Amino acid sequence: MLRTIALTGFCLMVLHTPDSLAEQLFSSDKTDFQLQTIATNLEHPWSLAFLPNGDQLVTERTGQLRLIRDGKLQKEPVRGLPDLAVSGQGGLLDVVLHPEFSDNHQLFLSYAHKTREGLTTRVARAVFDGEALSDVNVIFEALPRSRAGRHFGSRLEFDQEGYLYISVGDRGEMDRAQDRQDDAGGVHRITTDGEPAPANPFLNNASANDTFYTWGNRNIQGMTRHPETKEIWTHEHGPRGGDEINILEAGANYGWPKVTYGIDYSGLPITSKTTMEGIKDPLHYWDPSIAPSGMAFYTGDLFPEWQGDLFVGALVMRKLVRLSIANGDVVEEEDLLTDLDERIRDVRMGPDGALWLLTDSSRGKVYRVVPVE
Repeated sequence: MLRTIALTGFCLMVLHTPDSLAEQLFSSDKTDFQLQTIATNLEHPWSLAFLPNGDQLVTERTGQLRLIRDGKLQKEPVRGLPDLAVSGQGGLLDVVLHPEFSDNHQLFLSYAHKTREGLTTRVARAVFDGEALSDVNVIFEALPRSRAGRHFGSRLEFDQEGYLYISVGDRGEMDRAQDRQDDAGGVHRITTDGEPAPANPFLNNASANDTFYTWGNRNIQGMTRHPETKEIWTHEHGPRGGDEINILEAGANYGWPKVTYGIDYSGLPITSKTTMEGIKDPLHYWDPSIAPSGMAFYTGDLFPEWQGDLFVGALVMRKLVRLSIANGDVVEEEDLLTDLDERIRDVRMGPDGALWLLTDSSRGKVYRVVPVE
């Protein structure tokens, strides 16, 4: 059974919500809300993008790009994906649309790729015609490769100038994050053709790769643009403790593994320092870790009480975190959806005024967060 929801001129055909969820109300300190189930039975969905016609694209880490059309998950995956590897935490990861997608139909995918030399993070540009991808070109590849199957990073975001930011994790080899001639453990900024963005901080610097924008980042899996300042905000996984939220500054070293609020998984210390000269301190951190993934500022009209709040998904802690921001600082933190018991992989601000969520499991879901009817 289908029902139609029309909000702020944005029409969506929404899949019927199961009774057990439809009857469940969730509370925030500021307002009450419900979840609408848009799609189910996705294989470890990782990222969500909104098409101008109201449809959605969803990546599955297991290597499929799925289309939700008129509120229905299409049976067949989108054709034409680049060659990719599904290994450990790697697979098909982020998807973002070109800022001028309506004119050029270009989108960008991040994913794991494998050769004899090992695995790495790649980014490809492609044209999407509504059914399949074409003109697929690899525009970024993090080098050197390694055998590790973790910490691919892979969040993508555009700044207001149209340059693409790419997070690359330390690949589970922490010291790589302090080597600026190694692409691991930082954020890279490029043009849509794959060239280093003009005014990158390490252009013409022989001691650093010229695509680097920041370094000393462990594994960024949340990235969004502030709706007012236009700065790029990120969060990254700590080890046992020390998940961070950061505001990116050109050329900044965010310290991993020289400084951290976490400890090694063995229980042993990584460092005695949580700050030091020349290191950019986090805006906010979690200890113990929540395992953050996905991040979005709320800018819609459905929840005026949440205007300007930052929402972060949590994998290990299985919740959605709401953060109130004032003068660039976190002044309030609230845990939401703890009773849902789902690993929240991605959080997106939808053009319909709703927050959209992806849950990470072999039967993953797409949810809309909407006001109580």
